Amino acid sequence: MCTFFEGAGQFVSNFYSLPGIWVIFGALQGGKVGLLHIFVTFSCIFMDFAYKCSMRTPFPKGFIYKPEYFDKNGQIALLDAVAHAVRGDAPFWQPTMPRTGQPLSVVMSNFGPLGWVTDKDGGYRYETRHPKTGKIWPLMPQALLDIWDDLTDDPAPPEACLINWYREGSRMGMHVDLDEHDVNAPIVSISLGDPARYRIGGTARGGTTHSLKLSSGDVVVLTGEARHCYHGVDKLFYGQSTLVPKGGRINLTLRRVNHIPKT
Repeated sequence: MCTFFEGAGQFVSNFYSLPGIWVIFGALQGGKVGLLHIFVTFSCIFMDFAYKCSMRTPFPKGFIYKPEYFDKNGQIALLDAVAHAVRGDAPFWQPTMPRTGQPLSVVMSNFGPLGWVTDKDGGYRYETRHPKTGKIWPLMPQALLDIWDDLTDDPAPPEACLINWYREGSRMGMHVDLDEHDVNAPIVSISLGDPARYRIGGTARGGTTHSLKLSSGDVVVLTGEARHCYHGVDKLFYGQSTLVPKGGRINLTLRRVNHIPKT
């Protein structure tokens, strides 16, 4: 609906801004109030409504989108850090769903003092060590700490950075991140490589959702209401980027897990 009003409002706005249009109206009406003036009045009301409608965002409050936040060099630097981590003590592994043991469609790893893991027996949780190697997670790159400081007002640093590798056919179902003790702390999500269609809805499962195509270097931040909204990735545009050597999309997700200790 807003798309229609936006286009119609732009047409009306352009029409009334044409040079001399008001002179023509005056000449036609001879200075008398008539149907033309009524038309103009209602058209202006319509234009005002269309403008306000076009300024609305379909996304929930607290949703922040930063396209091309990282330039090509910044993307390469982050990808190099990921490559160094997964070739060392934190290789990609295949997480599984609680209870069913169904594999997730992504493979993953982590940066930071805590890492998000899931398996059939233990379920969703944060751990200090890699589930396969038993090694502590690699240190979080400074660029990730910097973006947290730049885009959030959280006074404490992130404790975990999930590294999800979306390969051909990978998706992420609609979910709300509730495994953290501090579920009000912001989430920062960075896209590298192939574009993906990101979808976000409301605080209840189902209902209206809105989508956004995320490209390499784009960043999304979930704060406030948006932090508690269902979101996911329902399509990967595989093969559209050459950034990731073996193809696909690397998603880096920064999270604060624990409440800030009281002093």
